[in-house]
Amino acid sequence: MWEFIQDEILGMKRLSSLIGRLLTAVGIDVNTRIGGSVQFFLYDVIKITVLLCVLIFLISNIQSFFPPERSRKIMGRFHGIGANIVGALLGTVTPFCSCSSIPIFMGFTSAGLPLGVTFSFLISSPMVDLGSLVLLMSIFGLKIAIAYVILGLIIAVIGGTLIEKLHMEDQIADFIRNSNSSVNIEAPDLTVKDRLIYARDQVTSTFKKVFPYILIGVGIGALIHNWIPESWIQTILGSSNPFGVILATIIGVPMYADIFGTIPVAEALLAKGALLGTILSFMMAVTTLSLPSLIMLKKAIKPKLLGTFIAICMVGIIIVGYGFNVFQNLLI
Repeated sequence: MWEFIQDEILGMKRLSSLIGRLLTAVGIDVNTRIGGSVQFFLYDVIKITVLLCVLIFLISNIQSFFPPERSRKIMGRFHGIGANIVGALLGTVTPFCSCSSIPIFMGFTSAGLPLGVTFSFLISSPMVDLGSLVLLMSIFGLKIAIAYVILGLIIAVIGGTLIEKLHMEDQIADFIRNSNSSVNIEAPDLTVKDRLIYARDQVTSTFKKVFPYILIGVGIGALIHNWIPESWIQTILGSSNPFGVILATIIGVPMYADIFGTIPVAEALLAKGALLGTILSFMMAVTTLSLPSLIMLKKAIKPKLLGTFIAICMVGIIIVGYGFNVFQNLLI
């Protein structure tokens, strides 16, 4: 039953076969590089788009129960590492990219929540949302998906805790520290119809923002899958390069995408022989430390705190990457 769910529902293997037959029927040989690239592109775009819309609709319904005001109240009830854990968990039901999470982070900070808690939220929100769990399951399987999410939450909790211990509250921008406008805002009670409308609107708005990156990600994946020699990938990101994890993390930082855009690239890299941990480090770096999000974050926090945040995330991502590489044979 589980194999059926993973292969036919999440993986949509029959969709790939159907696209292959349709391309063959119109005279395109899927065994050639061009034909294989077209099949990979169409299959992954359709599969990810379907999963994207379904996941956003379901997660948005969950998210409607946790607007920023209610989330702030929930996190305000906890203290110490428990608060960091709650902040990281709440990050899993919030927007799908780091740029969308930053305004919420700013709201939480201005409302007086501990700095470490808000950073646990900021790290986990783009890295380990619920959508990533399902999408990773569709490509890598259940064990890898769960391990990725758990380790992502651990990075978020540890990162937030370290920032809290460093007492860097003075590194928050003055306009945020001096603002308390959102402290007493009450969350509205939504009806079932309101939640369905909210979920529909979230699907529409998120799809419009994300779809270009899906096309770019799938295009890169198709290029890797059918045109780049396997030996190149193995040399750069395989076991023969002990610095592959570090290289993948550094390459991922300047890029901007979310989990939906990085999945097809990761899928193609794994098929070409790149190590699992190296691939996951690349995905974490892209989703958590993308250059546009860091530019936005720079407006909210001062350079010292920004540098600390980047360093903690990069070290955590690199450690996770090497860990996955060591235990790859147990997970695949």
